[in-house]
Formats: sequence, structure tokens, C-alpha cells
Amino acid sequence: MFLALAPLPAYASHSWGNYHWARTVNPFTLKLGDNMSSSWDPYLATSSADWSLSAVLDTSIVSGGTTANRCKPTAGRVEVCNYSYGRNGWLGMARIWISGDHIYQGIVKVNDSYFKTTTYNTAAWKNTVLCQETGHTLGLDHQDEDFYNAPLGTCMDYSIDPTPNQHPNQHDYDQLELIYAHLDSTTTVGQAKPQRVRQTDPGDNPKSWGKQVRKHGKSEVYELNRGQREKVVTFVFTY
Repeated sequence: MFLALAPLPAYASHSWGNYHWARTVNPFTLKLGDNMSSSWDPYLATSSADWSLSAVLDTSIVSGGTTANRCKPTAGRVEVCNYSYGRNGWLGMARIWISGDHIYQGIVKVNDSYFKTTTYNTAAWKNTVLCQETGHTLGLDHQDEDFYNAPLGTCMDYSIDPTPNQHPNQHDYDQLELIYAHLDSTTTVGQAKPQRVRQTDPGDNPKSWGKQVRKHGKSEVYELNRGQREKVVTFVFTY
């Protein structure tokens, strides 16, 4: 099936491993739990609308299932939160829980401890970071990680100037079509994931995130292996 698709430019081959939501139909709808303050709600609406332009998925904003400071996951969807998490080195975070290659829950967190500063308290930075972290929970990686390269016009690009990078671009939508080209026999969307053993979820401290598997510029990735093909992966946009 993949061979029948037109090849993408190299810089647009940016899936996050083989991670994807299991589902039996396309397009599928992924719920985004709104645990955000009213000042962030317009940016969540923009991000949801942007990613819903994909041919293979839609997102819908629903009432949050957690509190902003705790930002605990809910099986079958993504919880989105903003809070002053402290000056701990990260501006935004995406975290996914995986069984095999299948995502079964996720969270997005944006750190108001930095977004309240003059540098980051702008519409451009808020759109860029929230769009990027949401994109990670769909299975996307970055298109480029050099902060000083010319902007690519996508939120999945690191750039010193966020203004052109506030939304996905066509390469992001093309990559999502590749990721979700196949259908699965089961679904993790909107489904409760049975827990074999109750385990503590990672928090805001990198010491709880597991092994650092990648670091490049302002991008860091951590993996917490829980055995039986279960792991938690954390993507961090550092300050």
C-alpha cells in the first residue's frame, strides 16, 4: 500500500517511530480534553481546527477529564493542559502511552511559568508550541530541529521566529496520511485501556521520564519502558 503513494520530500518524512492510534475506520475522531484557562482556549480551538484539516483524522474539543496542575491521562483521548509548572526547563510537553506501536492515551502540557514572560507571551509562540505538542500525540515528529534554520512554515519545525510556524503545512498532512494509510483490527480511540498493574505516571521532573533517547537543540525525547511492550514516551520542547 505504501508503494502506491507519491514519495514525500526527505524533510517531510517525520513520523514519530511507528506510533499511531489504532482504529478501524478513516477518518477517525480524536477527543481533546480541554483543561485550559480561558486565555488559552482560542489557541486550543486553532490547533484542533488545524489538525482536523487532515484527510485521515478529525479532532473534537470536549470537557477536560483532569485538573490542569495534575494533567492526568484519560484512556482513548488526549488531555490538554496549561499551568505554571515551574521553571523546570521545558516550555511544552507531549506524552503518549503506548502498547506495541499503538497510542492509547496522551497529554499535552504548556508551561505558563515561561509563557507569562515577555518572550513567550505572544500568539505566535502559543500557537506554535500547542500545535506542535498536539501533532506529537498524533504520531508526528519534527520536520527540522535546527533552531536557526529558515522557518519551514509548519509548527513541526523549530525556529527562532515562530511567526511563520503557527500551523501545520501540507507535508504534515501528507505524513499523517502515510501513518494512517492502513486500518487496524481494533481501536484505541475512545477506548478504556485495561491496566495489568497500577503504575505511577511520570510527572514534571525528568528523573521520572525514563531514559533520554534523543537530544538535539531544544528537542528532547525520553522513554519509560514498562515491560510487555508497554512504554511511556515524553517529547519536550525545552526553554
